[in-house]
Amino acid sequence: MSFTHTPAGRVTEAGPRTEAEQQTRVDLAAAYRLAALNGWDDLVYTHVSASVPGELGHFLINPFGLAFDEVCASNLVKIDIEGNIVGASEHLVNATGFALHAAVHAARADAFCVMHLHNTAGVAVSAQPAGLLPASQHALRFYGHLAYHDYEGLAFTPTEGERLVAHLGNKPAMLLRNHGTLTAGRTVAEAYVLMATLIKACEIQLQAQACGSELVVPSDDVAARTADQLYDGGAIEGALEWPALLRKLDRSDRTYRD
Repeated sequence: MSFTHTPAGRVTEAGPRTEAEQQTRVDLAAAYRLAALNGWDDLVYTHVSASVPGELGHFLINPFGLAFDEVCASNLVKIDIEGNIVGASEHLVNATGFALHAAVHAARADAFCVMHLHNTAGVAVSAQPAGLLPASQHALRFYGHLAYHDYEGLAFTPTEGERLVAHLGNKPAMLLRNHGTLTAGRTVAEAYVLMATLIKACEIQLQAQACGSELVVPSDDVAARTADQLYDGGAIEGALEWPALLRKLDRSDRTYRD
């Protein structure tokens, strides 16, 4: 999140849009619209970024200043790893906000899509010393697979980027203390479904804690076995859910495809 208006730097030429890029644009725009429908957005802040297929070092991100429910396939902006706009665009991007995403994209070849949000439940759980508890089946998806990064202030520096990716390691999700949630997916669908699962796990924890009683959690052996079952041998998540989510969007508003 950045409270400063940060336009990108130089503009470089872009090649013709491929079918694979267009599909990524549609999927990424859908992720923004679904996040808005779920109330996960934060005014015009936070981002979901995706790599451009076949274009090493190029990414797609939302236009800075548009709400998530205004994002569509055509107004997503193509940028390079430094946040410079690639090709023609009438929109600006928040290059400062992309810096966190850039660090993950650069460090992880499998991070095709990086989703970072400031959702209330995720921030609340990130502020708890124990973080996410293994108190629900949703939370067990992340048992042993969830990273943490301590808050270092508003400005995201290259040195913090090094620390963040070191903390993330090869894990699919992270709680940024006092800040929000982050997921990295091999597809847009995977990043989204991981985020949905993480947010629900945080919501369940907060509601369970609201009664003030001690929480019942499974044994370490059961938690580890369940996490392994949910990991499912490393299968890409979201393949089944994503078409259903797109159909849901199509029934209400297909303009994300424009």
